[in-house]
Amino acid sequence: MSTAALKPRPTTEDDITAEVLRRFDNTQDPRLKQIMQSLVTHVHAFLKDVQLQEHEWWKGIDFLTKTGHMCDDKRQEFILLSDTLGISMVTDLISNRKPAGATESTVFGPFHRAGAPEKEYGADIVAKDNAGTMAYCFGRVLDMNGKPIAGAALDVWQAAADGLYDVQDTTLENMNMRGIFHTDKDGRYLVKTTRPVPYQIPFDGPVGQMLTATNRHPWRPAHVHFVVSAPGYQKVTTHVFDSIDKYLDGDAVFGVKNSLIAEFKMHDTKDDIARQFGAEPPFVTCEFDFVLAPE
Repeated sequence: MSTAALKPRPTTEDDITAEVLRRFDNTQDPRLKQIMQSLVTHVHAFLKDVQLQEHEWWKGIDFLTKTGHMCDDKRQEFILLSDTLGISMVTDLISNRKPAGATESTVFGPFHRAGAPEKEYGADIVAKDNAGTMAYCFGRVLDMNGKPIAGAALDVWQAAADGLYDVQDTTLENMNMRGIFHTDKDGRYLVKTTRPVPYQIPFDGPVGQMLTATNRHPWRPAHVHFVVSAPGYQKVTTHVFDSIDKYLDGDAVFGVKNSLIAEFKMHDTKDDIARQFGAEPPFVTCEFDFVLAPE
């Protein structure tokens, strides 16, 4: 065949980028087309910006392969990677813009479990004694006008006093530190738990290797997880953070927002709160109101 009959083909980096983008031109779903072409544009720009070498790309592929191998029904290493790169929080902020005054959302995290037990008002979510300081989390679920929302659901979970979620504790057969609560007719909720503690995210896998290589720590500040929902309102996935925690300014997954920081107040004597909750000192209380935006 004569070389004159050959049509021009991509020969430079920019030629390849343009040709890959063109290959998506016939994508029928306009949103998919937008996402794929933008992804190609930015990934190719990254490759050119850092002048990525083949051996470095193979290391990247190996890293992603090992990340996939760490995923199972109890652990999601890709969520952990997303969290530690700030991708989860940026996506959360884009997806969950709320009107001023509504409770802010934060990262969902990799440790939620479906099927948590239904709990009565004020019930204990501690299924295994973990020697933590008893804590009473209470408050109201309100609408944007300050009106209480009766029957709102609160899906609650947290790490135990040893810093482990139940899916990480090999001594457990059943769920621990989880429960689903509902507000009473006045929109009030009460959860009995233990004071949250700071803990290290799993760092025995590829994500931990990335943190170590980049001189980053794996610590999260103490918090309790809540997913709060009610018919006719936007669901909010959020945390309540302990105000004295030293990792508030360095959360490994970038999840802290000022509006979600609350005081866990110590009670050392048999005060009115102790009598109200039937609690034996020492214990802590945390009062936090959730405000839901309408659908």
